[in-house]
Amino acid sequence: MATDKELSDFLENVERRAFKQAVYAVRKDESALDIVQDAMIKLAEKYGDKPAAELPMLFQRILQTTILDYFRREKVRNTWVSLFSGMGPSGDDHDDFDMLESYAAEEGSEASESSADKIERQQMLALIDAEVQKLPARQREAFLMRYWQDMDVAETAEAMGCSEGSVKTHCSRATHTLAESLKAKGITL
Repeated sequence: MATDKELSDFLENVERRAFKQAVYAVRKDESALDIVQDAMIKLAEKYGDKPAAELPMLFQRILQTTILDYFRREKVRNTWVSLFSGMGPSGDDHDDFDMLESYAAEEGSEASESSADKIERQQMLALIDAEVQKLPARQREAFLMRYWQDMDVAETAEAMGCSEGSVKTHCSRATHTLAESLKAKGITL
């Protein structure tokens, strides 16, 4: 069982990485902060009695679920906004009213992105994901821990049960393989 000190230290150490991961997913600092705080509270309330060694994986799953919940709520909100958007002012004194002028999507949000951009982004992400899935298991594991979960070399080595040099080798090979395969498909990042 994790002590209060161990739980507190774990949350303190994981906070910055979790915030970066959430910001990368939702692209809004305020929402990302809320997501991380919710995930930390859920971990402390529901899994605070688990061993300290289980906390990283539990927290990662809780964080991912909380991010998915955020997107579900946003989808519902956007549906209601679009349903009620036709209920603008009526009458002669509001003839020049245009809902599109009064509702501007936040720059950088999915709502401001064109359909073509969304499709292109989804296709590119699917292609990158497919190439990541083609990597050998150890390379994929090291790559995702280092660059997606933003773990440092020592943390990755500990999680994978190998040396830091092995982590560096796996990551280097994975990035070179991904770069070559994506370049062959016309994608340069």
